[in-house]
Amino acid sequence: MADIITKEMIVNDIIKKYPKTLAVFGKFKIDSCCGGGTSIEVAGKRDGADVDAMVAELNTTVA
Repeated sequence: MADIITKEMIVNDIIKKYPKTLAVFGKFKIDSCCGGGTSIEVAGKRDGADVDAMVAELNTTVA
């Protein structure tokens, strides 16, 4: 069973642990290459994403 992904987790850590989440970050237009060293919340706010919707979709993807 996968861990619960929270908005405090680091984007690149999530991608390393769950590579299939890269597609979700891409859908929400998150810059995971140069901006992936920040939390999901910081990256989402920076890139104009709905953080709560993104976290929900990330958790669905890894479930």
